[in-house]
Amino acid sequence: MRLRFRLSMLVVLFAVALSVWVPQAQASALEGAVTALDARSFAAKSKAVDALEALGEPDALPALRAMLEGMLFREKASKRVVIAEKIGGEYKISDALSGAELGQVKKAKLKKVSVNNRLRGRLQLAIGSLALNARDAETRTKSARSLTKQGNISMLPALDKAIAAETEPSVESTMRIARHAIQTKAGNQADRLAAITALDGVLDQDVMFILGTLSQKANEADPVVRALAAATLASTESSGRFYGAAETLFFGISLGSVLLLAAVGLAITFGVMGVINMAHGEMIMLGAYTTYVIQQWLPNAIEVSLAIAIPAAFLVSGAVGMAIERGVIRLLYGRPLETLLATFGISLILQQAVRVIFSPLNRSVITPDWMSGALEVNAALSFTYNRLTIVIFTIVLLAGIAALLRYTAFGLQMRAVTQNRQMASVMGIRTNWIDALTFGFGSGIAGIAGVALSQLTNVGPNLGQQYIVDSFMVVVFGGVGNIWGTVLGAMTLGVANKLLEPWAGAVLGKIFILIFIILFIQKRPSGMFAIKGRAAEN
Repeated sequence: MRLRFRLSMLVVLFAVALSVWVPQAQASALEGAVTALDARSFAAKSKAVDALEALGEPDALPALRAMLEGMLFREKASKRVVIAEKIGGEYKISDALSGAELGQVKKAKLKKVSVNNRLRGRLQLAIGSLALNARDAETRTKSARSLTKQGNISMLPALDKAIAAETEPSVESTMRIARHAIQTKAGNQADRLAAITALDGVLDQDVMFILGTLSQKANEADPVVRALAAATLASTESSGRFYGAAETLFFGISLGSVLLLAAVGLAITFGVMGVINMAHGEMIMLGAYTTYVIQQWLPNAIEVSLAIAIPAAFLVSGAVGMAIERGVIRLLYGRPLETLLATFGISLILQQAVRVIFSPLNRSVITPDWMSGALEVNAALSFTYNRLTIVIFTIVLLAGIAALLRYTAFGLQMRAVTQNRQMASVMGIRTNWIDALTFGFGSGIAGIAGVALSQLTNVGPNLGQQYIVDSFMVVVFGGVGNIWGTVLGAMTLGVANKLLEPWAGAVLGKIFILIFIILFIQKRPSGMFAIKGRAAEN
């Protein structure tokens, strides 16, 4: 028993000693190799680069990059190799391995580590090899992508080693693409053909450039390789067009969602109540400014600011809408032109009030981290998180509006007043208050739209004016008074706009859309769906 115990203790002590000694030995070898970068001959410097590459330590990357960029120096007094950056008349120096700042010195106290063209090529290969083993996945991915563009056949062993050790599937996929791209350039015919076949459908600009180069007779002598590269390029471009069309459709749907958010409140106030509300855009603006104010009040709660802003914007815009209805609109029912002039004046008052309170300058609303970036399917198709969120939010909002109108007492009373005002009044429904609540509800929905739009554009006094015309077009095109017609109208106009933009431009595309709506209304004045409600009775 004692012998076993002693043996086990010896094993533990040996393991502990080894765990301490190995890192120390590796660190010492790394430091020695970095110091050797300042050797007298270029051959010795090349051997030092070889030693650093063999150690496989990403900590050597800053020194090698600095050497390649002419920023590696030796401090004459201490003989220490440092990275130096010129600032004014002096150089700010830092340790070549740890990156620790060492202060500023005069040029006379430093000696530059010289390189030649051959050594530069060797440095590039070593940097690429070490970057493949970097600790963070982003650096490894960037290195693999650079090898796709510039790598040569000598990098294949390092790539194979990195692929075998890689644990991130996305990074491994990028490395394999780089390997195939390098293999297409040299080697035996069978390996090159296999590599070209493996690149079929890879929507990467560098890969497509390589395939395009190989498909030209001036660049590739082998007719078999040339033919396969041309066929693969054609297949990949076809996939690219498909994914490009899918991305265009997504942008069209996202634009349609934005138009729908802006127009659905107007579909209630204009379509259901028959009120031409030119101040609808300002309700959107108030919702956007509510989001800005909440972020100013809660600077440490940006990630949840939108969740707070949505009900707040609904209440602010809804309250202003009810005040407008009680103060002005209720006196003008049945007189649409006077309603138009009155609400236009109110819109100017609201714009000026915002200019006085917040200044005429645009305000930037911070996008939460969870809405930043994009979901990248491939190089030709990606979904930005902010637009994807708005699409999902629009669906949820529509479901909520439909449920409220169908299953709540307020929704039932609003529909009753819309369909037969006199009968609803006889049944005891306070029609005047239903008018106010309906107008406030439509204005509150516009405020929620402002919260969403604050994530796509700057918030300013003229924000609402950018969407008021589009909102009216959507409501009229879909069918005045029909919520689902508004949905279909917004999506149709959004997708059509994005399909026209690539060849007609943004401005001309909007003009074509406007002409189409004018012609459509001439043939079908009621829009895609028949008019319902008080407007139809009038």
